[in-house]
Formats: sequence, C-alpha cells, structure tokens
Amino acid sequence: MGYRKADDILPPSLLLAVQEYIDGAYVYIPRREGRRRPWGTPTRGRQKLRIRNAEIARRRAAGASAHELAAAYFLSVKTIYKILASCRPDR
Repeated sequence: MGYRKADDILPPSLLLAVQEYIDGAYVYIPRREGRRRPWGTPTRGRQKLRIRNAEIARRRAAGASAHELAAAYFLSVKTIYKILASCRPDR
C-alpha cells in the first residue's frame, strides 16, 4: 500500500467534500469487493512466515528449546509454542 496525494488524484470538488470530514487526517480506502488480494500477496509475507515456521519446527525437532528458539527469532516463548502447534502433522 502506498500513499498518494489526494489533490493529485481527486477532482477539486471531491477533495473539498472529503476535507469537510477529515481535514488533514490519514484515511484508508479499502479496495472494492472482488479486487481484494489475500494478505501477504504482494510482499510474499505468508510464504516467508511459512518458511520461518517450518525452520522453527525443524530446529525444535533437532533438540532446540523453546527459549532458544524465542531468542533466536526474537519471538516470545508463547508464540514459539503456537507456531509449533500449527506445524503439527495432525493439523
């Protein structure tokens, strides 16, 4: 998501109408229905998290403690346990 200057893209009459409600504030305008993309699509965020979580599970299986993993990945121990639970084969 990038920011664009409203006076560069909106007609002056629309800009004045918007300013009546939110003069100088930031506004998020969501995509129209049908044009939305799943979370992480443009940045491959989901893919990166899957790879990281699989590595955490492999390191745990190799004997690393939850505390060691938390320190190595800058996560809480609770988050490590959630990741490990989500990586279980029965899920």
